[in-house]
Amino acid sequence: MRMFNFNQNDGLLLNCSNRALILLAFLVVLSSCRQKPNSTEKLISKNELETIPEKVDFTFDVKPIISDRCFKCHGPDKNAIEGGLSLNTAEDAYKALGKLKDHHAIVPKKPKESTLVSRIYSDDPNLLMPPPESNLALSETEKAILKKWIEQGAEYKEHWAFIPPKPQEIPVVNKKDWAINEIDDFILAKLEFNSLVPSEKASKEKLIRRVSFDFTGLPPSTEQINAFVNDKASNAYEKLVDSLLNTTDYAEHMTAEWMDISRYADTHGYQDDFERTMWPWRDWVIHAFEKNMPYDAFVTYQLAGDLLPERNLEQILATGFNRNHKITFEGGTIPEEYHVEYVEDRVTTFGTAFLGLTFECARCHDHKYDPISQKEHFELFSFFNNNKEKNKIHLPGETPEPYITITKKEVNGVLNFVNLQHSKKKEVPVMVMNEMDELKPAFILNRGVYDQPTQEVYPNTPKSVLEFPENLPKNRLGLSKWLFDANNPLTARVTVNRLWQRMFGTGLVSSSYDFGNQGALPSHPELLDFLALKLQEDKWDIKKMLRYIALSATYQQSSVTTPELLEKDPENRLLARAPRLRLSAEMIRDQALAISGLLNKEVGGPSVKPYQPEGIWEETTGGGGGSTAQYVQSTGKDLYRRSLYTFWKRTVPPPNMMTFDAASRDLCSVKRQETNTPLQALVLLNDPQLIEASRALAANTIKLQPNENKKQITHIFQKATSRLPDSEEMEMLLTHYDDMMAKISSNEIIASEYVTIGDFVADATIPQEKLVALSLVAHTILNLDETITRG
Repeated sequence: MRMFNFNQNDGLLLNCSNRALILLAFLVVLSSCRQKPNSTEKLISKNELETIPEKVDFTFDVKPIISDRCFKCHGPDKNAIEGGLSLNTAEDAYKALGKLKDHHAIVPKKPKESTLVSRIYSDDPNLLMPPPESNLALSETEKAILKKWIEQGAEYKEHWAFIPPKPQEIPVVNKKDWAINEIDDFILAKLEFNSLVPSEKASKEKLIRRVSFDFTGLPPSTEQINAFVNDKASNAYEKLVDSLLNTTDYAEHMTAEWMDISRYADTHGYQDDFERTMWPWRDWVIHAFEKNMPYDAFVTYQLAGDLLPERNLEQILATGFNRNHKITFEGGTIPEEYHVEYVEDRVTTFGTAFLGLTFECARCHDHKYDPISQKEHFELFSFFNNNKEKNKIHLPGETPEPYITITKKEVNGVLNFVNLQHSKKKEVPVMVMNEMDELKPAFILNRGVYDQPTQEVYPNTPKSVLEFPENLPKNRLGLSKWLFDANNPLTARVTVNRLWQRMFGTGLVSSSYDFGNQGALPSHPELLDFLALKLQEDKWDIKKMLRYIALSATYQQSSVTTPELLEKDPENRLLARAPRLRLSAEMIRDQALAISGLLNKEVGGPSVKPYQPEGIWEETTGGGGGSTAQYVQSTGKDLYRRSLYTFWKRTVPPPNMMTFDAASRDLCSVKRQETNTPLQALVLLNDPQLIEASRALAANTIKLQPNENKKQITHIFQKATSRLPDSEEMEMLLTHYDDMMAKISSNEIIASEYVTIGDFVADATIPQEKLVALSLVAHTILNLDETITRG
């Protein structure tokens, strides 16, 4: 080892060595910084980097993140803002914070000076945002998106749903020969952008089954299938669509969906749940759909028919829509408390059904996610606050005022669509709306509580949607005109989205109940705007819009999927194929009735009571008596009415329908749940209606094809699935038939007991063993996944 003497030269050498060491140490530290994430910027994978758009868009990239993770504490609700920071608007997000106003959450183009960036990347749990105790967290990709958005200028945009739809240019596509109408151009443009191609056209058998269920809720008959398959005309499908739209079946099927939206039921709800008479209003809905009433008139009649100039009894009857909410019979209730609850129900229904907004969230405080204040909530409340309403009823059979009375005189006049034929009453009372002479004052209720009024408010609408014009009357009629104002950004979008949901299972906005900040973004925003404007231009013609969708190549695609589609688009949001949808609760039962020949196609009239488990109502009765204390099953043809007419008791809805995800009807529902449970299989196997329908189907088939098992099974299979069985399926079903005959012969199946399930009695000339064996085969076919699927 060399010993250094600290002479002048050695000092210079040591000084140079120190410089080299310092430089080396700096390079090591710099290299370490590049290789390891620091506290403000974690490493993200190459795949994650690819998901970050080159130009970050506030609406589609940033807003969903901050709405979901930040708005609870930093959103529109001014009473719940933490740290003085609201991220709802650019003005609030950019402002100086702290006592000294010396820092900013967001400084456009300066992420290093933006506290938001340092807080979302912080390793300190006391500083990290969202805080750990919120159980919310940002992924590294989401953090990178927020940082990049700030780098690019932190541009804010108004929520997409609050901007009126604008005319859209039709996209230019490569596969021009595929598109039939403009819908296809929009869909194909996005498919091509994602390197996907549309599926081939569905077979005629699949297509007629699909469109029949979508338009009528019923399967096509064998005759309809054969006629369509054999029709070689270029417009064969178009003729089919038109024929289905011009049926009463279409009107009834549309009404079935409106029952969910309108929260229709045959009882009042609450403890004793007494019966109410609202079925004449349901008859009106069927009538309105059958004559294709424009949607703006259809809604206006229901919201404010009683306020129309020169109103007639039909328009007043339509306002029963507002009275479909629950009404209490309970002793000791406070009238004003329930008045508030009834009006709140109307506000919630109005917001959900027509605007796709959750107004109920602003009852107790400013909305935490959408720009709707508590004041605006109660301003909307005041539109529905003035009904001359009896808030409590005391006796079974009592009809709460206001109501109209329908007799044969009215039915022979303007209400000729009401089916009074089977009503037990000569006079039928139906609840409607009737405005007070003087407006009932409305107030902001502290925390939404009925007995804590604060500031008085007057009829008005949320400014974030559309200011209420000065020239409109401040009542429900004015509100309806506001709803259909050409500048209202929501009404047409919400409506056409629900029609799309009807045809494809999921709307272009999948959260059809919520177009607000917490709702889903539209999968095809340009198409949504195009359709919304088209609906308005076509004068709110619902049939015309449904026809337009049905005739598109997008709708006519096969539903067969591929591994590539499942990987790239597992939820089928890009629509490179048609969706495969299970039938609704009503359609499963109605299909069995239709193909068995049992279906009673009488239109309208009082609700009926088909098979239900014995004693089901007695289990939940409140002890108040009345017609709903015990379930008295209908008889004769009433057992076989369409499910639309099934009596709906709120506290005990039809269990077989609830098992298949029917809405409870307690509140407005625009989208049903989609579940797949073992209970559904048990209903298909054990519901007396399906067993009886299988027996009726078998009996009718034996009459048509007396001696040929193969032809009989073919006939049943085609009626149930809308296609012919292949050789393998036929062999399996014939084997199953032989197995059933063997079990009947050995008394494993007691034929004499099986034929007693349900009221249907088959022709006595049919051998019982053969009838039961074929019935069991028919029941098996009714249980096939393909049978309970639209295709």
